[in-house]
Amino acid sequence: MTLRVSTGLERLDQMLGGGLLPGTLTVVYGATGIGKTHLGLGFAEAGRRVDGAPGLLFDMNARGDSQQHHDYAARLYGWPLGRWTHTVTPMSDPYPPVAQMAAFYCDAFPWVGKLRDYQVPTTDGLEFDWNWKAMYNQAFYTVRPFVYFHLAAGSRRIAVDGIEPMDVPGDYIQPFIVDDLYRKVIHRDSETLGMEICLPVWQHRAFIDSHRYDHGAVTTLLLVTTEETQLEHLIARKVAAGDIGAVANTILVMGSERVGNRLGRFLCVVKHRGSAMSDEIAEYRVGERGIVFPE
Repeated sequence: MTLRVSTGLERLDQMLGGGLLPGTLTVVYGATGIGKTHLGLGFAEAGRRVDGAPGLLFDMNARGDSQQHHDYAARLYGWPLGRWTHTVTPMSDPYPPVAQMAAFYCDAFPWVGKLRDYQVPTTDGLEFDWNWKAMYNQAFYTVRPFVYFHLAAGSRRIAVDGIEPMDVPGDYIQPFIVDDLYRKVIHRDSETLGMEICLPVWQHRAFIDSHRYDHGAVTTLLLVTTEETQLEHLIARKVAAGDIGAVANTILVMGSERVGNRLGRFLCVVKHRGSAMSDEIAEYRVGERGIVFPE
């Protein structure tokens, strides 16, 4: 029997044939306010129950915590997210303070907009501005230890929120950053990542060896805001150049439709590679307890 990763919602797990597949990437598309952040927080918090440690939350929004992650986490789960600020530059003490190991929220990637906003012309075309590239590389001194030390401590799920609407994703900076984050940090071999952070390696070899984890078991949920609001339009949405959904194992869409004299919210599974899946369109509501499926 294939192991599954619970989304934190029993009804959705049933629609996914038991849950998400471990180590895969799931992309959730939906308009602002539809409930994506609630889904992401529920997914991350379920790790406490299922994995023995909460999941990690990346906020990619440049306008502060506009999605109210901290408020939602405290109200729904009594969970003080805590903001990760521990930065490890080469040859500095790598180990985070105890309080930082209770911080599961990171907002070190605040950049939005088009790629060209961060590029400069050269004789060979366009390349990233060196000042921006320096800031971007500096952000990884915060991001890498955030991921490494939490995964070494038992976390096995990551939610990435705050991806803004894009007409052609390949023209925008956020997919570029997410791709780097996913390939170079989240799905990097734990020993290699540990050796990049804990320098000199000989001095920290015992810690690195005793805190190995299977990066192939880390499941990621990417929450993407769309201009489309109606479920029908989201289902029919074409994959544009550079769209991360093209390489995702699973795609969920969350949209609205008119139901009589009210506006209903609906969720469905569009793609779930390697598993049975339901073709059901399930109505849900967002209330004081988060996402709830009517009986």
